[in-house]
Amino acid sequence: MSDRLTWLGHATVLLELGGARLLTDPVLRERVMHLRRDVPVPAPPGPLDGILLSHGHFDHLDLPTLRALDPAAPVVAPPDSARALRSAGHPVRTVVPGDELELGGVRVRAVPAHHDGRRLPVGDAVAAVGFVAGGVYFAGDTELHQEMGALAGALDVALLPVSGWGPKTGPGHMDPLEAAETLALLRPAVAVPIHWGTYHRIGHRAAGDPAQEFVEHAARLAPEVRVAVLAPGETLEITRAV
Repeated sequence: MSDRLTWLGHATVLLELGGARLLTDPVLRERVMHLRRDVPVPAPPGPLDGILLSHGHFDHLDLPTLRALDPAAPVVAPPDSARALRSAGHPVRTVVPGDELELGGVRVRAVPAHHDGRRLPVGDAVAAVGFVAGGVYFAGDTELHQEMGALAGALDVALLPVSGWGPKTGPGHMDPLEAAETLALLRPAVAVPIHWGTYHRIGHRAAGDPAQEFVEHAARLAPEVRVAVLAPGETLEITRAV
């Protein structure tokens, strides 16, 4: 089976790499706190070799979703999230940037993220991480930072957040322009915009099309990078550089 990824909406991506099945930041419900889903909830993804959790915010760490997933799959998360995960029913492995582990035969490395990902009302650092697995970079939530430069030239795919769920992205997030600036630093073969078009705050509808804005900025700032805009549930085959 070829390597591929499927965007399930928001920051939830199913990675099928080298026979391993990894899921990022699973949130698969019609409503989460004050957020309502704009697209259908996909079917459960089935057996998993691991769940990669970037931080503890409720639109990334959703306990009801986790409880409905393969209970044997370990959750890999920053230390701040461990308390919230106690009731999820999964084995938990905590990581900080630089830590590496193997899931289903695929090497996974935690990398820095600049984001206050504490799960309020309690929480502390290290609050957020990103992950690199099999040449795929999952940024989680972050703003552009120079430590990303260490990943340049080594990525087949970059999964980059390009929006949020409210009227502003705010500190620790990327809007379409900053995501394109990040792309110019990373220079992956392919970029996939995530964290857009899935949830909205009740009473507020986002204006514009952040994915298309990202495409336009990327064409100007990183024209050699192919941008693949996926609809929720759509799959991208990963082509490895020879």
